[in-house]
Amino acid sequence: MIQYNEMKILYVSQNELSKKMGKYFKKYREKKGLQQKDVANALGYSSPQFISNMERGLCMPPISKLKKLISLYDMPAEEVLNIILEEQKKVISQAIVGKKAAAKLG
Repeated sequence: MIQYNEMKILYVSQNELSKKMGKYFKKYREKKGLQQKDVANALGYSSPQFISNMERGLCMPPISKLKKLISLYDMPAEEVLNIILEEQKKVISQAIVGKKAAAKLG
């Protein structure tokens, strides 16, 4: 059974991941010279609001859209995967050994 502190760790980590990925997505979108509405259209959204929310770290794209974003932005898939895995590693480490010990692990 997941306890409150574990749920809090999961939420904080997801929030941190969303923010980190949002900055990353925005950097690559701007590098490609695309507007949020262009990306929204390419991903099948009727408005750029989801892209704005994603870039502000309020949400993450679904996996199917993540794959399209990687292709659209010419992002290195390995780098995207590493960012996601590093954040998940933090969550698991904190859940297993605690926040202070996990910080020492890096």
